[in-house]
Amino acid sequence: MIEYLGYFGVGILVGTLAALFGLGGGFLLVPILNIVGVEIHHAIGTSSASIVFTALSSSYAYHKQRRIHYKAGLLLASTAIVGAYIGAWLTSFIPARQLKVIFGLALIPVAYRVYKKKPVEPTQIRIRDVKVNEKVIPLGGFFAGVVSGLLGVGGGIINVPFLTWLGMPIHYAVATSSFTIVFTSTSSAIKHYLLGNVEVQWLPLLVPGLIVGAQLGARIAKRIKAKSLKNAFAVVMVILALRMILKGLGFEVP
Repeated sequence: MIEYLGYFGVGILVGTLAALFGLGGGFLLVPILNIVGVEIHHAIGTSSASIVFTALSSSYAYHKQRRIHYKAGLLLASTAIVGAYIGAWLTSFIPARQLKVIFGLALIPVAYRVYKKKPVEPTQIRIRDVKVNEKVIPLGGFFAGVVSGLLGVGGGIINVPFLTWLGMPIHYAVATSSFTIVFTSTSSAIKHYLLGNVEVQWLPLLVPGLIVGAQLGARIAKRIKAKSLKNAFAVVMVILALRMILKGLGFEVP
């Protein structure tokens, strides 16, 4: 019972942060599973399967808040699904160490741009009035999908800064990213399951907490000012970037 409560607590923490920043949750779930003894490829696959439930829960919460840009989300998902499948397939051939260093270094300037970008409160513009360049969205979606499948991080680390770069307010970008991750993580999870990388027995332990946490995270995000959410997201990006670089260089970090 105590062990189950521990996993439930982990699920709440991961789900809350995932919904709050539109990230999926793999950035926490993969190292946690690896620490408790799940082999890294299986940790990535199990994380991808768990993220499906996190994204569904947070998407439902953001749907009720009317913060999801469905057209942008579907355009992202249209190519992210293919990218996630390819990314999961590439784990059988490409060592992730070098990719983590490159990806981590690339995230730092992106985090700086997110930090410097002028915030827009969701009360200043309605979601149906948000205009973005729809022609370039599929390109970002494909790249986010590949990263999701290859590194087990959900794709939100690409989706949110990409959507804000296109001009979408941070609150809507987080919500739309959560919606897109439903499709990305499902595609990645299916491929990982076929590869035998999903430890199904972990799902009943983690999923209930992830669902509850995602609802909590979406409620917290609703009450946070755009500037605070933007700055916090930039900090999370830097932390993730540094972690990826250190792991890629061979350091033992959680």
